[in-house]
Amino acid sequence: MTANEKAQAKTEQAEGKVKKGVGGAVGNESLKAEGRAEETKGDLRAAKEKAKDAIKPK
Repeated sequence: MTANEKAQAKTEQAEGKVKKGVGGAVGNESLKAEGRAEETKGDLRAAKEKAKDAIKPK
């Protein structure tokens, strides 16, 4: 996984967790859903990069 893509995935995951937590704390379902979506986007980006690394010739 390239360092840039890995960092971007971790950032998206962290931002999503924060938004999800804040949305839940203040009762804002829209913010909570946005956080879940962003966290999922980060998870998918990380999975994509892991798959690319797995098939990359060494």
